[in-house]
Amino acid sequence: MFTLNDITTQTAAAVRELFTVSKAKPGDILIIGCSTSEVMGGTIGKASSPDAAAALYDGIASVCAEFDVTPAFQCCEHLNRAVVTEREAAALQLKCGIYTEVNAVPQPKAGGSLPSHAYRNLKNPVVLSSIRANCGMDIGGTLIGMHLKPVAVPVRLKNRTIGDAFLICARTRVPFTGGSRAVYDEEKM
Repeated sequence: MFTLNDITTQTAAAVRELFTVSKAKPGDILIIGCSTSEVMGGTIGKASSPDAAAALYDGIASVCAEFDVTPAFQCCEHLNRAVVTEREAAALQLKCGIYTEVNAVPQPKAGGSLPSHAYRNLKNPVVLSSIRANCGMDIGGTLIGMHLKPVAVPVRLKNRTIGDAFLICARTRVPFTGGSRAVYDEEKM
């Protein structure tokens, strides 16, 4: 069995490892999709847990602050997988029309417990229709691929679960261009 403190510890360790493997840089965006139901041993969408959301958020927020990476929290399908993040981080993309702000206040049963918790705890939250993140963490099978930049590359972490939920992570890289004679920058791979 595990405690809420275990969930915070597992989450922080996973985010830290993902950032290390993906060579996260200040200003990068991490997309997180999460089923707190799965974390707590239930079935996705059936046993939302605000307590688990708070524990997950604490682990994510602490490591994101350490690396100066912006977390973005994917809502469930009831809000069309919209994303909750800090308005300041999204400001330039909003100004340029890359992202579209939408009107919704996530709730545990309509958006998800983690996005709902994030909305209440971020300094100046905004809900966006989509985002293009540099790396991602899918906790419990929530399907985050639509919010990752191309090209997504799977990242296998040492610990593949948080609570009872399986964990799938990804990083992104710039697309390759050219043919058989092309030479690539190893730092961008």
